Amino acid sequence: MATVGGVREVEATANNQEIVNLARFAVDEHNKKQQVVSGTLYDITLEAVEGGQKKLFEAKVWEKPWMQFKELKEFNTVAQSHSSTA
Repeated sequence: MATVGGVREVEATANNQEIVNLARFAVDEHNKKQQVVSGTLYDITLEAVEGGQKKLFEAKVWEKPWMQFKELKEFNTVAQSHSSTA
C-alpha cells in the first residue's frame, strides 16, 4: 500500500496499457506546450523518436481519475538513446 504523497516504483512495460496511455498523453501535451494536493503524480521515463532519432524523455503527469483529470506537469529530454531507427 502506498503512503499518501509517497513515491513508489510501478512495474512499467510496453504491455501495461495504463502507463502506455499516460506516456502518449505526455507526448501529446508536450507537443501542445503547456506539489500536488490530491491525485497521483506519475514520473514516466519514455523513449520516443524526435527528428528521426530515438531519445529518452522524462514526463510528470498528474491524474485525478475520479474527475477525468490529467495534466502534463513536465516533459524533458533526458539523453539520446544509442539505438537507431529502422
